[in-house]
Amino acid sequence: MRFEKINENKIRITLSHQDLEAKHIDFHSFMSSSLDSQDLFFDMLDEAEKQIGFVTKDYRIRIEALAMSEGDFIVTVTRSLPEATEKIPLKKKVKIKRKSPSLDNSLVVYCFYSLDDFFAFMDYSKKLKLPLASIAKSMMVYEYKNAFYFVLDDIHLENSSLKVFFAAITEFASHVSCSNLFLSKLMECGKVLMKQAGIKKYIKGA
Repeated sequence: MRFEKINENKIRITLSHQDLEAKHIDFHSFMSSSLDSQDLFFDMLDEAEKQIGFVTKDYRIRIEALAMSEGDFIVTVTRSLPEATEKIPLKKKVKIKRKSPSLDNSLVVYCFYSLDDFFAFMDYSKKLKLPLASIAKSMMVYEYKNAFYFVLDDIHLENSSLKVFFAAITEFASHVSCSNLFLSKLMECGKVLMKQAGIKKYIKGA
């Protein structure tokens, strides 16, 4: 079980198949609302406080659990303060959402609100050893209206790293809906900041 602080109010927990086996919890129990899986989430919150100082007492908690293709999970925990007059027991404050991404679109666009966020994602991808260069045939970064858009076209939908890629990028950027239409807007009004060659050069260790 690995804990990583994304920002002051959000952490990421990587949970392996072996971690579940140690707790005698299988995949279906974890992705359901069983009592065992509920207890595991609270154990993870306690461990997060011990390891990285992420306190959840007196906060509302939202938990998103994403299943990976390898059988592992990425759990994102977000905390927020409740209303000043609101006093709710911990188990009533935790909202758990389990999801699996749909991988049926060969074009995606993600919006980063700063270049620092984009390069933080790139560095994180290298840390995860994600083969970004093999995920899509075309990758471009555009600047448009003070935001930065990462466009991946002709995605290899059979790539085994896609689920990990999508789980990682959503922590740094927002998915843009109607990607095909928006790409036309970017090509017309946006400014190209990085092309395929520049992105690949950075990936390889620039």
